[in-house]
Amino acid sequence: MRYLVVGSGVAAAASARALLATGAEVTVTDRRAGPATEALAAAGARVVVGDPAPLSLLDEADDVIVSPGVPPHDRLAAAAVAAGHDVYCEPELAWRLRDAGAPPWLAITGTNGKTTTTTMLAAILEAAGHVTAAVGNVGEPLAGPITRSDGGAEVLAVELSSFQLYWSATMAPQVGAILNFADDHLEWHGDFDAYTTAKLAIWRSAAPGGTGIAIGNLDDPLVAAALAGVPGATVGFTLAEPKPGQLGVVDGMLVDFVDWRRFPGRAGWARDGGRVEWVCRGVIPEGEEDGVPVPLFEAGSVRPAGAHNVSNALAAAAAARAYGVPAAAVRQGLAGYAPEPHRNAPVATVDGVVYVNDSKATNPHAAAASLRAYPSIVWVAGGQLKGVDVDGLVAEIASRLRGVVLLGVDRAEIAAALARHAPDVPVIDIASTDDGAMAEVVRAAARLARAGDTVLLAPAAASKDMYKGYDARGDAFAAAVRALEPAAGR
Repeated sequence: MRYLVVGSGVAAAASARALLATGAEVTVTDRRAGPATEALAAAGARVVVGDPAPLSLLDEADDVIVSPGVPPHDRLAAAAVAAGHDVYCEPELAWRLRDAGAPPWLAITGTNGKTTTTTMLAAILEAAGHVTAAVGNVGEPLAGPITRSDGGAEVLAVELSSFQLYWSATMAPQVGAILNFADDHLEWHGDFDAYTTAKLAIWRSAAPGGTGIAIGNLDDPLVAAALAGVPGATVGFTLAEPKPGQLGVVDGMLVDFVDWRRFPGRAGWARDGGRVEWVCRGVIPEGEEDGVPVPLFEAGSVRPAGAHNVSNALAAAAAARAYGVPAAAVRQGLAGYAPEPHRNAPVATVDGVVYVNDSKATNPHAAAASLRAYPSIVWVAGGQLKGVDVDGLVAEIASRLRGVVLLGVDRAEIAAALARHAPDVPVIDIASTDDGAMAEVVRAAARLARAGDTVLLAPAAASKDMYKGYDARGDAFAAAVRALEPAAGR
């Protein structure tokens, strides 16, 4: 086989190395040379640098492996599809390269909450004594040793993005969970229908004849409707009281009301003679009763705080329970879970004002979840909106706003929505884009805030107009907040 790998970033480089290890002929193309391309050339890949990449490379390839961020309208990717090449990305390659004893994938996707849910799931699996890792879009690439039978893991908690799912064809995680659907990455997918269709690929294993389980959020109307149309095994979760076959919340407690034994051939895995089989355990774990809701964890103790994170915890619990994890391990895993940074994280309290970093709120849906959690807010917003409308978000949260500080390339669109829906709310526009911009933003927010308010960085937009990523933006916000403390006598 001859492979063309488009890009030399983390995922593409992992793909190239995995293919070279099989003895395949690998060509890597990237816009510019650098340490990554040099390392791949040293490993045995042929490297072609060009911007744009020459289309003639397609004549020398059987399959084309694209970096997940390469959109379907990309010149080379579109030409490859038109020429009949099999085009996919790193997780799909990892799925194809699995061996017979490879660990099963418990996979998570959705517009928001993917990383929180995936890392919660890994914490629960670890509490149950399983050797696991949170991989995929969250960290370590899948096209590596960890996905093989000799990689050491028993089961994987896998985060998958819409990009990764779009560039897949056979990948069918044994358990797939969808958290929510909201406008995001429309500039990449073209429209909302294409975006959600890509996400639905995580449920491939629950197709007719499949042995997987599709898990979905019943509180999201679009996810619930899609789950209802899945022909195979399904489990829903909700913040309401669950019906039989669901997970939900009863009297402030996360509970599981699913009889996992009703999924013959699906409710867990067992190792037998070196083989991994998708088998029904057929027993109620010790200490659990048959036919009644099983208590899992206190909703008020879920961290990070917020109803959306209770929903994420339910999704993680559902995936773990599908693998056969007992309730005690769910409880232990969630109790010991350390939230990922930049997700609704308190930074400091200065003069009675709480400053909260939710830089990971990179779209309106994510920002809304944070904004709903606080009654009086000075909102720090702006960045790259990625073709998404903010009008509905601003209309919903206008009554909570003490003031707004805007930054970033698309701040004018948020300002226009504020003028329509919150004309009396003071707005400060920060035009600076240099290293001192966030300090200016935080000082402006401090001037607007009063004791009892929350200054909330929930940008509703991506960050790369000004920062390397949402984490750098969040770090800048936290540093600027801490710089306020001496001035406040702290």
